[in-house]
Amino acid sequence: MDFKKIKFSIFEGIASILLNSPQNLNALDGAMLDDLTAVLDLCADDEKVKVVVISAEGESFSAGGDIRMMLKGLEGNMSDLYGGVRKVGSAALRIRNLRKPVIASVKGAAAGAGFNLALLCDFRVAADNAKFIQAFVNIGLVPDMGGTFLLTRMLGAARATELIMTGRPVTAQEALSLGLVNRVVTLEELDKATMELAQKLCALPGVALGNMKALINRAVFQGLENSLDNEWEYQVQCSRTEDFKEGITAFAQKRKPVFKGK
Repeated sequence: MDFKKIKFSIFEGIASILLNSPQNLNALDGAMLDDLTAVLDLCADDEKVKVVVISAEGESFSAGGDIRMMLKGLEGNMSDLYGGVRKVGSAALRIRNLRKPVIASVKGAAAGAGFNLALLCDFRVAADNAKFIQAFVNIGLVPDMGGTFLLTRMLGAARATELIMTGRPVTAQEALSLGLVNRVVTLEELDKATMELAQKLCALPGVALGNMKALINRAVFQGLENSLDNEWEYQVQCSRTEDFKEGITAFAQKRKPVFKGK
């Protein structure tokens, strides 16, 4: 299959999903999400695939939602935004339901849905320049791709609330101390460290690993699908506010937004 915004390959049991839209910091737009969903389905169906690695071309993992698409929506058609929230939810469920280990290899910015994409994976290897940001509050939106669900379970309500409501950046080292990533290495070592982990997992009993993931899902991730539905509802509501319009406009104009709570 040909993909517009992803490079996909399989070598010795390891499937590589490379987000490939560096010109817009690998924003998760409709085309990227369509590619990601399709390639995850391929990984689920292909018996040769034992482990999946999600990484990114360019300097950043993913800046999250496509701001240009949101700006277009301000002109009167928000269907792309609403559809995009559904698509990120669909991709989220595919990652969690895939009965194979998924590794996120993170460098640079992992913002908004890009942060949550990494959290959905079973393992996270981060470069020391990685920066994790729940950026939604800065443009008047709520987290999507399972953000509130994932962070509250990983960090507890207090810390999750802080990151979600303030949108402050989290460095790679802080993410390690919080348990959000498994390992931090230099940028130069990132690909090697990720591949070493993938090869180690690839050599382990696949059926057992798949069953372990299913049990972890039952213990921790039950309710994710309902949460994704709730995200869509609240995201639609937020996208109709004056604060959202102000947040997006201020971002485009590179100024601090002035929110009015409307």
